[in-house]
Amino acid sequence: MWSRLLHLYERLITERALWLMVALAVLLAVFGYQARHFSLDASAESLLLENDPDLELFRTVSERYGSQEFLVLTYTPEESLFAQKSLDVLLDLRDELRQLDAVDSVVSVMDVPLLSNPPVPMTELVSNIKTLEDPDANLDMARSELANSPLYVNLLLNLDANTTALQINFPRDEVQDDLLAQREQLQALRDAESADFDPDQLTAVETALRDRRDERSASIGQAIEAVRAIMAKYEAYGELHLGGVPMIADDIIRFVRSDLITFGVGVLFLLIATLTAIFRHPRWVVLPMISCGVVVVAMLGILGWGRWPVTVISSNFISLLLILTMSMSIHLIVRYRELLRKHPDWDQRQLVTTTVRRIAVPCLYMALTTGVAFASLLFSGIRPVINFGWMMTLGIGVAFVVTFLLFPSMLVLLGKKESTGERRQGGVASRFFTHLTLRSGGWIWVASLALAGLTLVGVSRLVVENSFIDYFGENTEIYQGMTVIDQRLGGTTPLEVLINFPDASSLQPADGVDVEQLEEAAESVAAMQSEVADDGFIDDSESAFIEEDFLSMDGGQVGSFQDDFVEDDDPQKYWFTSDKVERIRALHNYLDAQPETGKVISLATMVTIAESFNNGEPLSNLQLALLYSVIPAEFRALVIDPYVSVEHNQARINVRILDSMDGLKRDALLQRIETDAVEQLGFEPGQVQLSGMMVLYNNMLQSLFDSQIKTLGAVFTGIMLMFLLLFRSLKLSLIAMAPNLLAAGCVLGIMGWFGIPLDMMTITIASITIGIAVDNTIHYIVRFQREFAKDGQYVRALKRSHDSIGKAMYYTSLTIILGFSILMLSNFRPTLYFGLLTALAMVVALVGALTLLPRLIVLFKPFPKPQSLIPSND
Repeated sequence: MWSRLLHLYERLITERALWLMVALAVLLAVFGYQARHFSLDASAESLLLENDPDLELFRTVSERYGSQEFLVLTYTPEESLFAQKSLDVLLDLRDELRQLDAVDSVVSVMDVPLLSNPPVPMTELVSNIKTLEDPDANLDMARSELANSPLYVNLLLNLDANTTALQINFPRDEVQDDLLAQREQLQALRDAESADFDPDQLTAVETALRDRRDERSASIGQAIEAVRAIMAKYEAYGELHLGGVPMIADDIIRFVRSDLITFGVGVLFLLIATLTAIFRHPRWVVLPMISCGVVVVAMLGILGWGRWPVTVISSNFISLLLILTMSMSIHLIVRYRELLRKHPDWDQRQLVTTTVRRIAVPCLYMALTTGVAFASLLFSGIRPVINFGWMMTLGIGVAFVVTFLLFPSMLVLLGKKESTGERRQGGVASRFFTHLTLRSGGWIWVASLALAGLTLVGVSRLVVENSFIDYFGENTEIYQGMTVIDQRLGGTTPLEVLINFPDASSLQPADGVDVEQLEEAAESVAAMQSEVADDGFIDDSESAFIEEDFLSMDGGQVGSFQDDFVEDDDPQKYWFTSDKVERIRALHNYLDAQPETGKVISLATMVTIAESFNNGEPLSNLQLALLYSVIPAEFRALVIDPYVSVEHNQARINVRILDSMDGLKRDALLQRIETDAVEQLGFEPGQVQLSGMMVLYNNMLQSLFDSQIKTLGAVFTGIMLMFLLLFRSLKLSLIAMAPNLLAAGCVLGIMGWFGIPLDMMTITIASITIGIAVDNTIHYIVRFQREFAKDGQYVRALKRSHDSIGKAMYYTSLTIILGFSILMLSNFRPTLYFGLLTALAMVVALVGALTLLPRLIVLFKPFPKPQSLIPSND
């Protein structure tokens, strides 16, 4: 069966080469057309752990409290922030940003109410509320009030009062929320194996969700570009920086897209230069580059056809495909050139078919073992890593098929040319490694053991802590913007802390609340509101609470307050009691005291502001119920709903973490909060829950150790089985594993020694290293076995192997090392680390395959004595 298939294949590439080329050209055109759907994905879901149990809570909290995407624009004027000229610039900047179609609202210090400008009794506050836009506002008083406000400081204004922030809000995408809810319902039906589950409906919803996300991403990307264009107009007036989660996602896409193009082209030209320097003939440059190009276009078309987006993790797949395809092509070239030198009398078809016969089996096993290495990523439990594994496994299959169809067909059509053969056997590099292996065996053992020891120590020092800010170079705009926001304006990474009150609220009057007295007070406040409604002023009793989330008001304008108050018979007002407020305040103050936290906002923040009008005295149950009663419905949605869910008997505290803090330990912080909430603050276990992107991101990071063990275990098990199938010898299989283990471990050891943390990208490097390094092992052992069969002499077989396949291994590894080295020029640090570590690992893998591997073969002698010798010139 195998011989028949081989015969059909040889006829195809020799007798039907032209038609085969035409067929490949048609397929390439189809794939090229589908490549227009190729896309990148840097959404939050691409950074999450697969089946994370905290994801459902995160989405519930986002929906319950109405989370909204926003950018933060910082402005540090050259003059004093509160100088009239600086405020005029800030006003113009805000107004111009509001004109952008994709922007829902923009909030700045110009918009928030000033309650002490000048300080007046509570009864006169209603007619005294101003903003910085008011010409009668006292700027010195405004600066003092804003800089000392428990709400605004480190939110809209830094402690030094020289940097302010504008919050640029995007509208919530309700269509995407509905699609997410539909998907979750359908997935629940699928998991429950319900008869009502419709797989076609789930596919349709997922397609619609993907398209909606693409539209949303494009819209926000255009808005960010428009914001940057506006910022450019105001650079002469001060220092401006932009930050925020949407910008992180958009910049990651921009960096990845730029790297795909820049480094894809860079690797391409570097490969051309390397091939030119090695083989010194146009044929051996053009043919492999054509093969590489066809493979890349085919994979882009497949990914586009399947609407399979590329994430940050898989962003280097083009470089990997180029390198793996080039590796196969170089082995074909070296073998063909060797045969042409030895057999100049053979015709082209015989040369090509013999080349393919000699190299197809090791290349097939090379593709299979490399595929196993990438398939091991399926065990990581991290969705983008899993997708990367599938993507590269498929890509390797495409590379093998294209290379062994296209490359020999082109050779047959081009014909034989003796000048393209190799000039002499061996080379400088192969002779060097031959001498090193035979003469310095002791030093090879010492160096290998020392490297293994250093690797073990380095692995023990691996960490998983990482931050978004560390993904970018210090000269990039996003790094500078995030640093300013993190250090001057209260942190960047959000953390949601939820308090689930243990007893179901009865929504009945609490102790000290006289219903009649409450109704009379509410009627008095309503009457006062009615008197000033026509003037557009805010009532004194509600003003303190209205201040809280004025940030989120549409445009931040003080409008008419003629809307109805919350009905006095609304029982929800009885939920707000002093004991609940004190529990919230206790946790709020604890979180605020942690060194890792920046700005903390909760219901306690608003109550503190209200208490400042009550001579600093705590509010009673009656006062709390009254304040809730007199808040207009439109403001209740701003000052209560984001921090309290009466329906679920729950309070929310919004915390921002200082992402750039040296030595930040996310997991330790989250565990400390949960532990101290019980042991120090007296909450019941489980009563305090943590949510937000920080929790999800930390879950992913903490899973990396386990994922790394699973992926490495899977890859070594898979490759060991492949070795056993190929070599039919346990001893030889174990020998073959040694240099690959050392190369993979070396990557992790280097990361540990130099403090490079494990993340979703670096976790793939060890498997990639094994996948590529194992190619050298297979080719070397297969060739050594064949050379040993000629005379049964291990040393002579070693020398001949180094002179033949050793040369190809050196060429392919050099190409791989140079190809990955160019990635070190990236400003996106995951790409930089990927290139650096993979290049270093390939150096170790090459040296190990040409020194440690042959020494182990010579030492343990795994091959049986040949019963008959094969011709030495075969």
